[in-house]
Amino acid sequence: MNSTTDSEAILRGVLDRWKDAVDRHEPQQVADRFTTDAIFQGLHPYSVGRPGIAAYYDSQPIGMTAAYRMLETRRPADDLVLGYLSVDFSFTDRDTVSVNLGVLVRRSEEGWLISHYQVSRLV
Repeated sequence: MNSTTDSEAILRGVLDRWKDAVDRHEPQQVADRFTTDAIFQGLHPYSVGRPGIAAYYDSQPIGMTAAYRMLETRRPADDLVLGYLSVDFSFTDRDTVSVNLGVLVRRSEEGWLISHYQVSRLV
């Protein structure tokens, strides 16, 4: 497996579990996809760690779903994968919100987890 394919597979493994928890509105399961010291920047003020991530996703409306498309991947180190994605957050009662998302996933004792998450809103 070449490094690009390997990096994409690692990211998909993490992001598919993240997406599944987002789609089911399970904030703690979403937070568990992150390292305990993750830096998280959604569309609201940033937080560090799983409690802030869980609170952010708990504040999202029931029925919100995420659809992502991988744009770029990089492997800065054996235990790190950088991903740049396009994500559409869909809602039951309003227009879809499209964002760009940068994630850094890190291999830990718990497996591959998101250690940095930063959203940029498209205009």
